[in-house]
Amino acid sequence: MIQKILEVKNLNVFLDNEKILDNISFTLNQGEILIILGPNGAGKSVLLKTILGILPYNGQVIWANKFKISYLPQGLNQLFFKNLPITVKDFFNLKNKKFKEDEIINVLKLVGLDKDILNKSIGNLSTGQFQRILIAWSLIDNPEVIFFDEPTTGIDIGGGETIYSLLYKIKQDKNLTIVLVTHDLNIVYGLADKVLCLGKKGHICFGPPAKALTPQALEAMFGMELKFYKH
Repeated sequence: MIQKILEVKNLNVFLDNEKILDNISFTLNQGEILIILGPNGAGKSVLLKTILGILPYNGQVIWANKFKISYLPQGLNQLFFKNLPITVKDFFNLKNKKFKEDEIINVLKLVGLDKDILNKSIGNLSTGQFQRILIAWSLIDNPEVIFFDEPTTGIDIGGGETIYSLLYKIKQDKNLTIVLVTHDLNIVYGLADKVLCLGKKGHICFGPPAKALTPQALEAMFGMELKFYKH
């Protein structure tokens, strides 16, 4: 049975007297992956923060229940940790509770990392390892819903596809609901149950990718004619 866990109705957001989101409406069901697409400046990150109650809004954000939610924001930069004496284990314990080492090791296994990485400096990891650490960090509290804001920023295409495959596998294994902001059109058909398209003039499309991502919607979203090949 399909269970609707979130409904957003006629959402409008103003920041510094500028309208950032205009009349956004969509639903999210349990176990779905919703991908939010749009150009820079369309308000994708603002939408996530609004749904999470971080920013004020007009309209309705209706959760069906209280869910354990994890949020991985955009811009967690590895360079910030470069000169800090913080190990991977320390990084996990920056959360509000101190985790047992076994808890951290188990979540590292989920993202394909060995326990030997625990005592390594987080600033000296490879980009791909750092990104997997971030995903593990978002999973360690056993959330039911996860919001990812561009989790493959700074990773090459091959690495990005690996991270998306990992997210899909974890979602299947744990029956997670995922809301994912990305610029990567290539992964939408293989990953998303639904897609929400935002343009600089507001809400453009919502629905299953095969129905929502029309040439007209893509042109309205990115302001240019695009050719989109399904494969």
